[in-house]
Amino acid sequence: MFRKFESLLNPFPPEEPVEPPKTLVAFCIHYTRGAWPYIIVSTILMSVLAFAEVWLFSFMGNIVDWLSNANRETFLQTEGWKLAAMAGLVLVAMPILDWFRSLLSQQTLMGNYPMRIRWNVHRYLLKQSMTFYQDEFAGRVATKLMQTALAVRECILKLFEVLNYVVVYFTGVLIIAASADLYLLIPLLIWLAFYIGLLRLFIPRIQKVAEEQADTRSLMTGRIVDSYANIQTVKLFSHAKREADYAQEAMGEFMDTVYRSMRLGTVLFAALGILNAALLVAVGGLSISLWLNNAVTIGSVAVVISLVLRLWGMSHWIMWEMSALFENIGTVRDGINSISLPRLVQDRQGAKDLVVTEGRIEFDHVRFHYGRAKGVLEDLSLVVKPGEKVGVVGRSGAGKSTLVNLLLRFYDIEGGRVLIDGHDIAAVTQDSLRAQIGMVTQDTSLLHRSVRDNIMYGRPDATEAEMIEAARRAEATDFIAILTDPKGRKGFDAHVGERGVKLSGGQRQRIAIARVMLKDAPILILDEATSALDSEVEAAIQENLYRLMEGKTVIAIAHRLSTIAAMDRLVVMDKGRVIEQGTHDELIAHGGLYSQLWQRQSGGFLPHDEAPADEAEQAAAE
Repeated sequence: MFRKFESLLNPFPPEEPVEPPKTLVAFCIHYTRGAWPYIIVSTILMSVLAFAEVWLFSFMGNIVDWLSNANRETFLQTEGWKLAAMAGLVLVAMPILDWFRSLLSQQTLMGNYPMRIRWNVHRYLLKQSMTFYQDEFAGRVATKLMQTALAVRECILKLFEVLNYVVVYFTGVLIIAASADLYLLIPLLIWLAFYIGLLRLFIPRIQKVAEEQADTRSLMTGRIVDSYANIQTVKLFSHAKREADYAQEAMGEFMDTVYRSMRLGTVLFAALGILNAALLVAVGGLSISLWLNNAVTIGSVAVVISLVLRLWGMSHWIMWEMSALFENIGTVRDGINSISLPRLVQDRQGAKDLVVTEGRIEFDHVRFHYGRAKGVLEDLSLVVKPGEKVGVVGRSGAGKSTLVNLLLRFYDIEGGRVLIDGHDIAAVTQDSLRAQIGMVTQDTSLLHRSVRDNIMYGRPDATEAEMIEAARRAEATDFIAILTDPKGRKGFDAHVGERGVKLSGGQRQRIAIARVMLKDAPILILDEATSALDSEVEAAIQENLYRLMEGKTVIAIAHRLSTIAAMDRLVVMDKGRVIEQGTHDELIAHGGLYSQLWQRQSGGFLPHDEAPADEAEQAAAE
């Protein structure tokens, strides 16, 4: 039975997520698609149960009247069938309805509903632009995803639950009180007016504080996660106290919102307690006065006072739920600010998959500024022939990394075109584009998974033998064989830690190279691919890299000019333009910038201090 209800709502819907709306109501409706039938049925069952509960109070009043006036000998004969029917309602009908409602609420909605939201938001954010992730803490984004999913669920379910009880209970109380005597409506209506006034006064303030609290909570989490993610740097500079103070600042801001929220809650519930006490005294005194004047029965007095006592507890519950509702509304509003953002780089409508047959790359009058007035690339044109190995050289800020980022379409260019085999990369799907390009970077980041998973990331459908062969070609099998992790996993099953922190830089680089070797894409990008390797390992891998380059179009970026001097062609960039091209010997003979860099190089590295000041700004963008 449980599995049946748990499977009614799919927590992982297959439909591709789209940009969510930016307004609160539309956002909540957008992420409630598919769950509405179960929410509506659950609400109807809740209404029936609430109505039955109110009716029970009225029936108890009738019992009091029957007992005060009935003959003991004939009581069961005259009223017994009514008692039996009510017992059947209480013992059978209400438990069955409540059981069914609980199954819908607990098994169908409580877990699946927020998971659908997390699943859709996560898939949407995975395809956000690089700019999005450069502007946000990873921990902050994750926190907003998690807390927004729960907040949407609470907003919808609490809204229906609270409205349900408010309508059924308050209407029922007013009807029962009016049926006893219209005078009993007066204190109830006055109480209701003051109750609504308290809600209107306090709830907007609670909502505002809740929105600030959600933002400060995600900031606090982001700072803490940032410290953990960069723990090596923290320890290297002995800044544990500095990081603690940095986190404490955010924690202090979060606690300020907590205190403000609690103060509002304390004042609100104190005022509500006074209001409820006044209602009980007023209704109790008035009902007894009416009984003394024979205007109402003893049963009516018992029912009205019982309902007021019930309202006492329920009004606190409703106020608490309303406060929680608007706290969650504040959380959702905060989440919308991070989630409901357009993807800056999107596939065009009807974009086709890219199939590389030759590997020709062309940058056609490309212009790109990173959104600044001053350009990083200005009217850059470059053609890389199929199967050609091209080395890209230039001082920091020349635009080398930007060139690669645009080829991978991490950003959309502002002018010109980038073509592969004559296909504009802006007109093909991003996934198919990047599937055709293998890249090894200087700053290698591994997933906190096993060595096997990290290598197989290059081609998940590869066989075990192909994976091991890629590791062998990358000179990685020796150190992999002796790896262990805290859970006792060894070799290819050992986990490498967050971002691969359990491995040395050279080990991470060799796993990254093995991953690209396994991918075997027709276009290869090497961005300081061997910079983290010592000379002996580099020499061993270099031959395998050359083997990997065979039959591929290659773009290699290196500060160590000796590693790319043997390329088919060297392209020298400066200030976002191509200023020289040719082989190593031709460029040396030309006596231009490349020749100067080669002559000034010490130990095979470019002199970074030669970069002009304005290029340092461009370097930050890269």
